[in-house]
Order: sequence, then structure tokens, then C-alpha cells
Amino acid sequence: MIELEHYKLLKFVNSTRDFDYYFQMVNDEKVMAMITERPFEFDEAREDFKKLLKLNSISDHFGTYKIFDRKSGKFIGLAKLEITESNSDIAELGYIILPEYWGKGIASAIAACLIDYGRLLKKLKGMFAIIDPNNLASRKILIKNGFQTREFRDFDGLPGEVLELIF
Repeated sequence: MIELEHYKLLKFVNSTRDFDYYFQMVNDEKVMAMITERPFEFDEAREDFKKLLKLNSISDHFGTYKIFDRKSGKFIGLAKLEITESNSDIAELGYIILPEYWGKGIASAIAACLIDYGRLLKKLKGMFAIIDPNNLASRKILIKNGFQTREFRDFDGLPGEVLELIF
């Protein structure tokens, strides 16, 4: 668990409840508009969740987390500081917030927390994030935290901007 003043992050585990939280995010058209440009259907979400769990098993220090409001206990979204191999020295930073929580500074707080956490992990040399080039809010958060644009390229036929932060 990672704790912030107003939020707590708990790693996704293989449970029906955690899949339900995940499906709530990836099946939301507004949420997915800047990610895949479409919501995931149940079977696709189930397969993607299995991949998420596999990546979560690589290390106790990395993975995808559920975001909860500490006061109300409500689910807010997900965040990730993810590696794809145990010897990785660069991690992917990401966050997805439910629409009713947009514009409240949550993504900024989560990003700053995970960047600070990543800096404490001696094995990391840096981070990267992939965003839709039209997602100005995410770009603003990343640039504010020291990320710089590395490249623009397509991901599965969708436009992407890769930003990086070297420690």
C-alpha cells in the first residue's frame, strides 16, 4: 500500500471485487476516450486484467494500484508504476481517474507521489509515460513533474506521445 494525505493506493489482486473496479474504469467511454478511443467489453477487460495481474507479480515495489479516497473509502481510479521484467531500470507511470473526480488535482497528487516513490527505488534510472497527444491535462501534469517529450508514435494504430523522466 502507498499512502498519501488524502488517498491510498492498493495493488490490484486476483479477486472479483478488484476486477469489478478495473472493469468500471475500462468500460467507461469517457475514461477510455484518451486511451483506446473506446471502452473495453467484458471479455477484453478480463484478458487485460490477467495481463495486469501478471505484471503485478513481478515485484512488490511495482504494479497497478487502485486509488481510494482515504476519508470516504470511495474508489477513484487506478495508477501504475509498472515494469515488464524484474531487472527493468525504467518504469511506466500511468493514471486513470473516474470522470466525476477530474479537475480536482488527484492525478497530479498521484503522479507526484509515484515519481517520488520511484526516485527512492535505487534500481530505477527513470520513468516514461504514454499519453494521447490531445490529452493536454496529462501532458501538463507530466511536464510539471519534469518529464520531457521523447517521441510521437502510433500504438496499435492510435496516436501516442512518449514522455520520459531521467533521474
